[in-house]
Amino acid sequence: MWPLALRAQDAPEAVPAATPAVEAVPVEAADQAAFAACLPELRTLAQRAGIDDASFERYVAPLQPDTSVLPLLDSQPEFTTPLWDYLAGLVDTQRVVDGQAMQQAHAQVLEQVVAASGVDAATIVAVWGVESDYGRITGKRPLLQSLSTLSCFGRRQAFFRGELIALLSLLQAGDLSAEGLSGSWAGAFGQTQFIPSTYQRLAVDGDGDGRRDLVASVADALASTGNFLKRAGWQSGQAWGYEIAVPAGFDAAQTGRRARRPLREWIARGVTRADGQPITESSEQPAAVLLPTGVEGPAFLVFRNYDAIFSYNAAESYALAIALLSDRLRGGSGLSRAWPTDDPGIGRDERRQLQELLVARGHAIGVADGMIGTLTRKAIVVEQTRLGLTPTDGRAGRKILDALQAERTAPAAPTAPSP
Repeated sequence: MWPLALRAQDAPEAVPAATPAVEAVPVEAADQAAFAACLPELRTLAQRAGIDDASFERYVAPLQPDTSVLPLLDSQPEFTTPLWDYLAGLVDTQRVVDGQAMQQAHAQVLEQVVAASGVDAATIVAVWGVESDYGRITGKRPLLQSLSTLSCFGRRQAFFRGELIALLSLLQAGDLSAEGLSGSWAGAFGQTQFIPSTYQRLAVDGDGDGRRDLVASVADALASTGNFLKRAGWQSGQAWGYEIAVPAGFDAAQTGRRARRPLREWIARGVTRADGQPITESSEQPAAVLLPTGVEGPAFLVFRNYDAIFSYNAAESYALAIALLSDRLRGGSGLSRAWPTDDPGIGRDERRQLQELLVARGHAIGVADGMIGTLTRKAIVVEQTRLGLTPTDGRAGRKILDALQAERTAPAAPTAPSP
């Protein structure tokens, strides 16, 4: 299943939400011809879906393809980034503090959403935080151009054609305005990054203005997120799961989100809560054990609500990010067991510190904003090589940060006295 929400902030083009749409790129003649030949097919599909010719002429006919989106089909960070890096960037101190502030600022709206959906406020706000950093980063790709291109080139054309038609329906219905409409390369957009077909089915009017505007209305976005999770099977008042400890010799082959067993069987196998609290759920409740980095890393016991989170974007790392951030928003202290690596990931504050150290070393990487781009990675490779760190992969991790900090704070070598 294609992920329902592809996070704009983890795509290579991620920028603040207010950034204008990307500039047009040169179009190869062959691509332009292929796109022109594809447009009649898209027009026919639109007509069958009730899109009038005037809307098609306005929104699709003038477009040029942007084939720069095609390589991104195979570069989703949920599947290409080490888990400790992925989570370090998404469940960091800044996102926790900001999320708790957002819970207070939107308490009244959240109270209504919780009453309507049964989903707790921390989970809803965690989705908002992971998907768009609370509306700050929603993607800069022009949606119509991206979806039209993906409807005519590359794999999964049928999927993207469905998303394009859904977007045209939303525009024709007046829920959205095409002007400045942007999002991720795959068509996810708005405060909580719905793709158009999901928007069409599950978005709700949370502020009572008669429109479902997940781009400009926080209330609509939060209410729609609650509705999504409710429809995905969220069970009110129940936990998504929690960190556990597994005994020595635990059989990892029996784990995985689909390997559900009655909770009593896991207890019989020696599973306990990592925080030392008793397991209080019904012994017959189906549960699964996750060992996302093997028996040496953190382990989790997950229930039905974890599946609801997983359905938002079908990636284990994504679901864990939402689940763990929601725990932190409730006041939790984080994981008790470290990830099995000697070079853990670092959060945005630490990434900014790393960039400041790189700038001090003379690297022209731009503003130290905690966003690791090409210039930062190239500078890290230079410093890894100079310091003898391996691998020289340009990764922003704990080792390179510690090494540069130690070098900067080391006492200067004594100088010989003047004769």
